[in-house]
Amino acid sequence: MFDFLGSIGSAIMTPLYYAVSGVLLVWHEIFTRLGLDPSGGWSWALAIVGLTVTIRALLIPLFVKQIKSSRNMQLLQPHIKELQKKYGHDRERLAQEQMKLWKEHNTNPFASCLPLLLQMPVFFALFRVIDQAAKNGADGARGFMTAKLAEELQDAVFLGGRIADTLVSATHVETRIIAVIMVLTMCATQFITQRQLMSKNMPPDALSGPYAQQQKLLLYVLPVVFAVGGIAFPVGVLIYWTTSNFWTMGQQFYVIRNNPAPGTPAFKAKQERDAKHGKNVPEDPLKEIEKPHPGLQRNQPKKQTRNQRTSGSKPSPNKKKRK
Repeated sequence: MFDFLGSIGSAIMTPLYYAVSGVLLVWHEIFTRLGLDPSGGWSWALAIVGLTVTIRALLIPLFVKQIKSSRNMQLLQPHIKELQKKYGHDRERLAQEQMKLWKEHNTNPFASCLPLLLQMPVFFALFRVIDQAAKNGADGARGFMTAKLAEELQDAVFLGGRIADTLVSATHVETRIIAVIMVLTMCATQFITQRQLMSKNMPPDALSGPYAQQQKLLLYVLPVVFAVGGIAFPVGVLIYWTTSNFWTMGQQFYVIRNNPAPGTPAFKAKQERDAKHGKNVPEDPLKEIEKPHPGLQRNQPKKQTRNQRTSGSKPSPNKKKRK
């Protein structure tokens, strides 16, 4: 059973080893041709940064989809609350109505997880490429990594610390200092990014529902998870993850500033900037979408006379009232 699962895991990860190592070696070759020592830490560290930038650039379409989905989820919060009030006693019906609402507005609540989920296999592939080279040298070569390149990566020194060492396995003080700084930076960028999203790009209604509770949980849990896991990451993997966090923080800052979600402090700030520079001030679409959903509006019965209510007959629209 374990052999079968291992074979499946190997079949999935092997192509990723080739993809990750291929991109890594292309960037390593670029920096080598620019004059850096091919066996030095700077060429390998910058190659990892280049790998990170390449992967994040490829994920931009998914990030745009994530932003749109997240914005739609925020705008639909008033409708979600209406559904919860109406079908709160029937969980199955509530789930059906929520799915219907999401489908009508072309929204997927799970789209926000896609970039992170797609990054994880790449992250594990990079971890294995660096970790195996660190532990086994030439015998740990993965993908396009040759025995010689694996040994160079194993011995590469960056800012006095070895790229392939982890905080728990490091024998040099410099490596431990670098690892601690990278872990703290990684956690800080993760916290700032999430905090920026909640404080500037979420409307008031979204800060009080279950979606907000999820965001608050991620705000404090994710940095702790990365801090605990980061002590076992090689310095090279920490470089990748920290660079990725800086990319996310800058990308999110750009989106929040130039294309903020309606009904948020960032949206109001953009309206003020546009008005100051004489641009057309965009209207807040949140006011329109906050109107009751058509399927949730009550049809008010027409007024009937006492005789009509007793007889059960409906009032005639053309019937004139008696004087």
